[in-house]
Amino acid sequence: MLLWWQNAPMGGAVIMIILLVVVMPVAILLSGALAAALIGGLIKKDVDKTHKESELFGLSESNPWSQEKASD
Repeated sequence: MLLWWQNAPMGGAVIMIILLVVVMPVAILLSGALAAALIGGLIKKDVDKTHKESELFGLSESNPWSQEKASD
């Protein structure tokens, strides 16, 4: 007994091409971005805790785009 999707000669091939060309690269890129964000956040938290007394800690937490002018 043949089902309706078994009679379509190119249906499965089209679905596989769409999955391989569109869905898989997007999923790989998004999972890589998520992993990079998690690893970066964990490393920054650890380094901030380890070097709490450093004078560079304030620089790490500062906003370079703020409009405040430092007095010389």
